[in-house]
Amino acid sequence: MDMIKRIKEKPKVNYDVGSDTLYIFMKEGAEEEFVEIADGVIMELNTSKEIIGIEILHASKILEPLLHNKMITVP
Repeated sequence: MDMIKRIKEKPKVNYDVGSDTLYIFMKEGAEEEFVEIADGVIMELNTSKEIIGIEILHASKILEPLLHNKMITVP
């Protein structure tokens, strides 16, 4: 299953207020490695190099400008 299809299936999302971290769980499994794809944005990969999650550090600082520019619609 490709990443776009998994995103359409509504991945699990968790926001940790204390650490200001947004977790997006794409697929069950253990993390084998991670890749920082942008400053504070981390892709977690399993042993098959499939994306199992995305972690956004300092999420409020990264996402708030997008919300103010209405690039993201919040229901």
